[in-house]
Amino acid sequence: MSVDVAVVRVFTNAAGEFGNALGIVDAAAVPLSDRQSLAAHLGFSETIFVELPGGNTTTRAQIFTPATELPFAGHPTVGLGWWLSELGFAVDAIDVPAGRVEVTRTNGLTKIRARADWATDFTFHDLASAAEVEALDPARFTDALHYAWAWTDEAAGAIRSRMFAPVLGIREDEATGAAAVRITALLERDLTITQGLGSQIFTDYAADGWVHVGGRSVAERTFSV
Repeated sequence: MSVDVAVVRVFTNAAGEFGNALGIVDAAAVPLSDRQSLAAHLGFSETIFVELPGGNTTTRAQIFTPATELPFAGHPTVGLGWWLSELGFAVDAIDVPAGRVEVTRTNGLTKIRARADWATDFTFHDLASAAEVEALDPARFTDALHYAWAWTDEAAGAIRSRMFAPVLGIREDEATGAAAVRITALLERDLTITQGLGSQIFTDYAADGWVHVGGRSVAERTFSV
């Protein structure tokens, strides 16, 4: 029996370029015991398995990297929220193991709300310039999760970043919502993040511990495995 996979690029720039590819799969089509192996086979930095909501305004989902399940991740929940809306589902929350992720869509951006402690721990590397971030060799990072960043316009809250996560089976991630949540909480301010080759992520900081993270998404393709 074949399984349909929708591919969405999440956190594109305004022209629909760049973004991090996300695999979206109907959870009903894949037993829980097979989801990790399918995520590894697909090879996306994350694949999300969703219970299609029907007429409900909430749904449940699980997120897998090629190597492990995650209790929360930003780019899968942002991408799923956008994709469900495009299909006509009026979903305003996605329940993942870490908690309830609220979803909003305004001014062309899909945003989710999460707590920083839901996200995986990262080692942050505060570098002096965007050029230093861009010059990093992913082979330098052999364990843990690493987020390198530098200000490009500190007054405007703009940073340049890259993320490396070999422990998750991800050599380099093009755009990372969970890391965006973490660094927003760390710096305690709204941010505009350019990550990877040119992906764009927007965050809003709240002093009560919640962070909104979002961006643009585009549909790329659908295929069967």
